[in-house]
Amino acid sequence: MMEARWNGQTIARSDATVVVEGNHYFPIDSVNPVFLKPSGAKTVCPWKGTAHYYTLVAGGAENADAAWYYPETKPEAAHIRGYVAFWRGVTVSPA
Repeated sequence: MMEARWNGQTIARSDATVVVEGNHYFPIDSVNPVFLKPSGAKTVCPWKGTAHYYTLVAGGAENADAAWYYPETKPEAAHIRGYVAFWRGVTVSPA
C-alpha cells in the first residue's frame, strides 16, 4: 500500500500504483478529489503524451501543479491513463 501525503493530509492511498520513471502513479479513484484543483498547466512528454496538472489544496495552503495526469496517452503509456502522480514536496511512501 502506497500513500501520497502533503501538508499533513493523505492525498491518495492505493495498493495498485504503477511506477514509471521513479514516480508512483495512483489510480484516480484512490485520490481524494477534495484536494484537487484543476490547473491550466500542461507539459509534453515525447513518449507519454500531454500531461495536465492539478494544484493541491490542503490545510489552507496550495501547492501549484503538484499532481499530473495524462487524460490521453501515447500507446506506450496506455497503462497510466487514468492515473495521477505527484511531486513538489508531496511525500510518496508505504502506508
